[in-house]
Amino acid sequence: MTDQRDSAPRAPEGVDTEKPSAARIYDWYLGGTQNWAVDREFGRRMEQQWPLVRPGSKQNREFMNRAVRAALRAGVRQFIDLGSGVPTAGNVHEVVEAELPEDHDAKVVYVDYEPVAVAHATLILEEGMATDWAGIVQADMRDAKSVLRAPETRRLIDFSQPVCLIMAAVLHFVGPDDDPEGLLAAYRDALAPGSWLAISQMSEGDGAGEMLEGLRWFVEQYRKTSNPVWLRDRDEIEPLFGDWPLLEPGIVHLPDWRPDRKINALEAEARPFAWCAVGVKPGA
Repeated sequence: MTDQRDSAPRAPEGVDTEKPSAARIYDWYLGGTQNWAVDREFGRRMEQQWPLVRPGSKQNREFMNRAVRAALRAGVRQFIDLGSGVPTAGNVHEVVEAELPEDHDAKVVYVDYEPVAVAHATLILEEGMATDWAGIVQADMRDAKSVLRAPETRRLIDFSQPVCLIMAAVLHFVGPDDDPEGLLAAYRDALAPGSWLAISQMSEGDGAGEMLEGLRWFVEQYRKTSNPVWLRDRDEIEPLFGDWPLLEPGIVHLPDWRPDRKINALEAEARPFAWCAVGVKPGA
């Protein structure tokens, strides 16, 4: 029995499917179908060293989904997803389509700097006939001006109205030298009152034992690449929201933010290794 369909998805023109892609590997972690054998092989090797990578990824995606649904129910209709990867397996535009009627007025901007992710995203949105209300920007999320001033962002987003800015499991790629607090301030300052900021962040949390050692190994592997990972504890996350009040239940582990299901034993082991929260810009 396999956990992935045997037939490969359609490949975007010019994309090398013989080399593993970080975006497609993450898609495999989530149980998506936009990945190839080379991505699954790499992902399995990582999973052997840190078995919590897939349940942790699933918990992160479910937190994002719940945050998007909560924003929609609060009347927010604009979303910017930073470091979005391949927009499949329950990403923002799919949640919007599931929650709103067909004639909805929502807008979604995905942002990723990896050309492979952008190529896949473009194809997915075209095939889903969503390009009139959803788009992809190729930019580094650490350059707020490039993201906010991109033509596709300006086409879709009205910055005089509330926006839900999503930074789901991407801040661990923002190191101390990138001035994370300054970066978040630049994004927050560009958004209208009533905007939402959803953050999730990898952490050692209150983890212990072999799983903690596995996470440290995982981080060390990334430190050898061009995309090093930085873990943050709970007290390092709150300043990223500035003066934005946090929605209940505040800063918590991923499955504890407005849960809608019970977690299993393996998911419970993954629980300590990430934090999340959602803030709302005052003044609306």
